[in-house]
Amino acid sequence: MRILVTGATGYIGKRIIPLLLDQGHTVVCAVRGKLRTEKAYSDEENLHVVEADFLKPDTLQNIPKDIDAAYYLIHSMSNSVDKFHKLEEECALNFKNYIETTNVKQVIYLSGITNDTKLSKHLLSRKNVEDTLKSNDYALTVFKAGIIVGSGSASFEIIRDLVEKLPVMIAPKWLNTKTQPIGIRDVLAFLTKGLDKQELYNTSHDIFGPEIMTYKQMLLQFASIRKLKRYIITVPVMTPKLSSYWLYFVTSTSYKLASSLVNSMGIEIIGEKSNINQFLEIKPMTYKQAVEVAFVKIEGNEIISSWKDAFISSRNKKRVSTKYLKVPKFGCFKDIKERRVKDENRTLEKIWAIGGENGWYYGTTLWKIRGYLDKLVGGIGLRRGRTNKTDIKTGDALDFWRVLLADKEQKRLILFAEMKLPGEAWLEFQVAKGKVYQRATFRPRGLWGRLYWYSVLPFHGFIFNGMINKLANA
Repeated sequence: MRILVTGATGYIGKRIIPLLLDQGHTVVCAVRGKLRTEKAYSDEENLHVVEADFLKPDTLQNIPKDIDAAYYLIHSMSNSVDKFHKLEEECALNFKNYIETTNVKQVIYLSGITNDTKLSKHLLSRKNVEDTLKSNDYALTVFKAGIIVGSGSASFEIIRDLVEKLPVMIAPKWLNTKTQPIGIRDVLAFLTKGLDKQELYNTSHDIFGPEIMTYKQMLLQFASIRKLKRYIITVPVMTPKLSSYWLYFVTSTSYKLASSLVNSMGIEIIGEKSNINQFLEIKPMTYKQAVEVAFVKIEGNEIISSWKDAFISSRNKKRVSTKYLKVPKFGCFKDIKERRVKDENRTLEKIWAIGGENGWYYGTTLWKIRGYLDKLVGGIGLRRGRTNKTDIKTGDALDFWRVLLADKEQKRLILFAEMKLPGEAWLEFQVAKGKVYQRATFRPRGLWGRLYWYSVLPFHGFIFNGMINKLANA
């Protein structure tokens, strides 16, 4: 089949594409910017990338008409509470209007379980998207999942942060809320096995694991799997706002995402039973099995996708685009350094492994202080880390940076700052002709931007000199 995948650079999208290709399908990836797609995609004969923004209907003409099925995997949790509901509906409506002009017979939508009488704004929005996608011109198949457990998933990484950082947790009462977690492998199995099944046309099914658990039980079982002794004390007086700040400061999530999650976590997410498991011959794994499988991937450095690399982990509304790839030259402060290298390939490997657990090679304490300061003023800090310890791709999150370009052939890496700044900042590395070049560029915004640059200049001199020396001597 010829299949359209929307949300192709997202957590689910990145994982479902290789599965569809392995099954012999031709995949059309709809992305807002081709720069964010995997470099390996260009070598795939049965994979085509088109630029399409579902908030801009005129760009949808790039999507071919001769497609048989489509996956709708577009979600938003980072836009303002006032806007995200409207934006999600607008995306869904634009998608529907265009897809009705194609040959598509089936659309598969991954939503959230919405059985509780009281739903959060995000779950209400998911339900509204489902209603918007219904059509007389194609069949809609909806799978509704609760907490997804897998390497790189938001819920998994947040639980991991809490368990590994806090021996004792004084936690809000929503930790006693019941839910039914499901492993990412099982979610992907439902999505792929539900394709081209006429019996599932115009149907909706809850998909969930075999256990009903509270969030507290999930945390304690996670700790047990990691052989960590943890104590949790729940208090009834923690407001949603305090709970959001609690998640924000302890985990790697952004405040907006933390707030969205807290609002959803107060609601029971229990699925309604159906015959979908028997029909598709899927036996969902337990929570413990899902966590253990996730750590196999983590320890093997084989994480395919992470929520941190999606823009929901960013405070910026800017997207990876050619606009920001062109590092400005005028009206900017610059710190440019170059060194002769001992071994170009080793230096390049060290650049490609920079940040995250590997650190920034020099002045580690100062980097950490800068991360803490960013967190205190509402930024994202250093805790996003990196998805892969040795490889990096365009669009990835890297501590408080976003990767604008990662091109090993050009031996060039460009990062764009997502920390809170009175201006815009780029950090660029390039290896060429036996030398490594390191360029820090800052475009100030007003007087505060200029004062900021001069105040950090002494620290830059210390850190940037040390960092390039480490890279050159690799």
